[in-house]
Amino acid sequence: MQVDIAIVGGGIMGASIAWHLTRADPALRIAVIERDPSFEHASSTATNSCIRQQFSTAANVLVSRYAAEVIADFPEATDDPAAPRIATDYFGYLYLAGDEGAVAGLRAAQAVQRSCGAATRLMTPEEIMAEYPFFDLTGIVLGSQNPRDEGWFDGHAMWEYWRRAARRAGVVFRTGEVAALRMAGGRIGAAVLADGTSIGCGWLVNAAGPRAAALCAMAGCAIPVEPRKRFTYVFRAATPLPCRLPLTIDPSGVHVRSDGDAYMAGCPPRYDGPVAPDDFEDDPDLWMDKVWPVLAARIPAFEAIRLTRSWVGHYAWNPLDRNAILGPHPGCANLMLCNGFSGHGLQQAPAMGRGAAEWIVSGRFTTLDLSAFTPARLTGAGIAEAAVI
Repeated sequence: MQVDIAIVGGGIMGASIAWHLTRADPALRIAVIERDPSFEHASSTATNSCIRQQFSTAANVLVSRYAAEVIADFPEATDDPAAPRIATDYFGYLYLAGDEGAVAGLRAAQAVQRSCGAATRLMTPEEIMAEYPFFDLTGIVLGSQNPRDEGWFDGHAMWEYWRRAARRAGVVFRTGEVAALRMAGGRIGAAVLADGTSIGCGWLVNAAGPRAAALCAMAGCAIPVEPRKRFTYVFRAATPLPCRLPLTIDPSGVHVRSDGDAYMAGCPPRYDGPVAPDDFEDDPDLWMDKVWPVLAARIPAFEAIRLTRSWVGHYAWNPLDRNAILGPHPGCANLMLCNGFSGHGLQQAPAMGRGAAEWIVSGRFTTLDLSAFTPARLTGAGIAEAAVI
């Protein structure tokens, strides 16, 4: 099989790239290779499906603002009246700062966000309590909230649309695991699957999520991406809160938000380091040891709650600067990277998928300036993103 572009990874990023490529050049022959079509442990499946503009770097703010525009009118953005309307529940994000260092970070980030057009506001504890009287803000000095275009969106509807529309446009979706890359003259000539199938390609796109580094290694290249665990919990409260709970990020690292008529919380593991790509082992005591005590202290009504389900997912973590890596790898001209989203992939899929397609077709980004995310920065200090959950 020979294609112009082989995309490794059929999650939301791979689907976005595939669909945007069909729009950029309908004549392209495209294949998407996915190792697990059930997506049981895919980052796109385990996501909390939220969007925010509260980032510390302007590039990330603008990427999310673009996504919010796409979400607001998906049929218009796709030029397809049959495309779904994307459901949203914009309850906002609320960052809580408990010391002067964190306060300085919120102030600096708000200045960046406002300069990019975001509606972020800083809130004193008194202002927070006036709107959300159920909090116990002991130890909190300042909060930061954006009440506009932040919260939950139906990312799965977007993902499913891109997959179906790409397939209708002729994209081939192939189940298989890439076992090797056939190299010739410093370029990738073909992806060889575990069953021996060879898929020749002009470009190979790495959209392999937490497995991105292993794929790059097959081409003799390195990339700073590693799987890291994140835990998610859904629970019900004996006494529901009187209003929607914004996605609240506690200084402890625990975060919690409304989830329909229930609530969803999450946190990093005790050991927040790289794990094996197939390691989804739970930490059954983390809820009682860390998460619930923080919830009950910050929101006293959550002293009486019932855990209904939980799961473990992986971030595709970029340890250099916690930002996306988008563009051709410096060590392999036809290896396109779309990796390292560090928990932001779902909300960044509209911009990054479009940007990857633009680069492949025209050699540059045309809709948004995504140059801050190119791999050229990987030899330096990067563009560290401070607002990572």
